[in-house]
Amino acid sequence: MVRTGLSALLIIGTWATAGLTQASAADTRSSSEPQASAGILTAMQRDLGLTKSQAEARLTAEKAATAVEGPARSAAGTSFGGSWYDADNERLTVAVTDSAKAGAVRAAGADVRIVGHTARELDRVKSRLDALSAPSGVSSWHVDPEANTVVVNVVASEQGDNDVRAFVAKARKAGPVTVKQTAEAPQTFAAGTVGGDPYYTGNVRCSIGFSVHGGFVTAGHCGQAGGAVRGWDGSAIGNFQGSSFPDNDYAWVNVGSGWWTVPVVLGWGTVSDQLVRGSNEAPIGASICRSGSTTHWHCGNVLAKNETVNYSQGAVHQMTKTSVCAEGGDSGGSFISGDQAQGVTSGGWGNCSSGGETWHQPINEILNRYGLTLHTA
Repeated sequence: MVRTGLSALLIIGTWATAGLTQASAADTRSSSEPQASAGILTAMQRDLGLTKSQAEARLTAEKAATAVEGPARSAAGTSFGGSWYDADNERLTVAVTDSAKAGAVRAAGADVRIVGHTARELDRVKSRLDALSAPSGVSSWHVDPEANTVVVNVVASEQGDNDVRAFVAKARKAGPVTVKQTAEAPQTFAAGTVGGDPYYTGNVRCSIGFSVHGGFVTAGHCGQAGGAVRGWDGSAIGNFQGSSFPDNDYAWVNVGSGWWTVPVVLGWGTVSDQLVRGSNEAPIGASICRSGSTTHWHCGNVLAKNETVNYSQGAVHQMTKTSVCAEGGDSGGSFISGDQAQGVTSGGWGNCSSGGETWHQPINEILNRYGLTLHTA
């Protein structure tokens, strides 16, 4: 009865007990042991071109950079212009508009770049764009702290469209804006039902994100509040207790009927499971991996945060963009960096044969919205 195709952590029967035992035992492991499972390390080697030792070293450096981000941001004060992880020197870089703050930021453990605009100023520019009506040829827009500008992404084949040109003209009047091209328009990654999938509602197949106490989180476009959710074997799991899409793309489902939760992302029967130990947010530039019921493990880098994604169903805000691929049915699945939960898969463009980009809805926003507690090892 054990099904290895679950995207995250709902497990039925005696296997769940084994999972809980594993989580309990893992609490006693020393801090020197790897923070990532063999599955994540293998995917990082394949997708990022790293050796195993390089992947382990990168995760260690990224964990240190994540810990530095809060103190460095506080040291920058009102001159904070954003931050990102530099994979070349394995350190966090913090942008500041006031050179007098540079010493304090360096003392906090980050490198410094002097820029012309604060993060607050750029966020205001992005908010002005959020208030505009965007045509389908405009894919998304976000603040790019490294370039110190707001980036508007336009579908390459639509850049000459009159509505796109009009949107770009209005965007440029809002403040510092750079226009870039993207290959395709974004779309959500729900799919039709296929026998043996991890969960489905109606004729829509999606992936489980992360366990919370009492249920799991997933993507909002997968189902509406009150909708029934069934597992891979057709048995009832629970119901959507809350769902938001568009504007947001998150939901949570309660569990019952013999199902319960464990704090892992599954290894799909070929590698060890990945324990979830928290939800510290990885910086821009950090590595990140995704697990979904269609394409399983794939990895890439965090490209942008707080991005507005212009789906055909409506705009979704405060998304994180990654270079990770995904395909239909991966929606709702887990995004994780090391052992830290990051978010649930929303949508993107491309596929895992030719590549693409995928957005996730950050996990901490979902937890805060519904008052949920992440189930951690």
